[in-house]
Amino acid sequence: MDKLDIAIERIKTASDMSLTFYKKPLMICYSGGKDSDCLLRLSIMAKVPIEVVHSHTTADAPETVLYVRKVFRDLELKGIPVNIIYPTYKGMRTSMWDLIVQKSIPPTRSMRYCCDILKETSGRNRHICTGVRWAESSKRKNGRGIFEGINRNKKERIILSNDNDDKRKLFERCQLKSKTVTNPIIDFTDSDVLGFNREFCTHHNPLYDCGYDRVGCIGCPIAGKKRYKEFEDYPKYKQLYLLAFDRMLKARKAKGLATKWETNIEVFKWWMEEDPNQLNFFTWNRRVDDEL
Repeated sequence: MDKLDIAIERIKTASDMSLTFYKKPLMICYSGGKDSDCLLRLSIMAKVPIEVVHSHTTADAPETVLYVRKVFRDLELKGIPVNIIYPTYKGMRTSMWDLIVQKSIPPTRSMRYCCDILKETSGRNRHICTGVRWAESSKRKNGRGIFEGINRNKKERIILSNDNDDKRKLFERCQLKSKTVTNPIIDFTDSDVLGFNREFCTHHNPLYDCGYDRVGCIGCPIAGKKRYKEFEDYPKYKQLYLLAFDRMLKARKAKGLATKWETNIEVFKWWMEEDPNQLNFFTWNRRVDDEL
């Protein structure tokens, strides 16, 4: 079997597990990027019942928002249920900009509260599929399997790295307590994804035609220096971050939290890693965690 056949079999297995244990169709998490396009097309090729869900982060590029809507319209015409989930925090609708104020610190590489709240809250008590790939992250390659049982306690996570039936029962028992994740294209390389999309996908996010090699939140710290291009292309997003940082500073003062920043520009430079005296992220984050 080649990688495509294996990925399709993984999706079929995940679907069987979802229908058996959750009595609901497999949930496909769709971001609007190349990996999720690949995953979505494979899921359709698998001919299993699916529901496609997109988490609206509030910080995606306008092109991504419009592209997701187009894809979802096409899916609805095919009779495939879709759902756009808008983020909430503590029972209230929220956004990237409100979270920065509520958390009293910008999101960083090592403290990605934005992902937890804006992207990863969907799928509770469901079996979901994601486009996560080892090629995207060495940490994922070393710490994740093809099937993964989610648990906040890392020691209690159940990871199944193959389709071994002897281990299936252990994995299925975990599903009844929390959402379960299947990563069908976990072992796909960049070339695998691009090659598949060229052959089987009729459209793609227009950002890839504008020099972008990733599709995600504008200003995401994971993007590193590529954020400069993002803010050049989307100056209003930079302004939204600056306004959020200004409100964040006022919130810190109201809470009595110490801060080395005086202005939102100083926060922005720190966040963009321009400040030569920038505190180590891990040291700072540990202190903020204690404060919050």
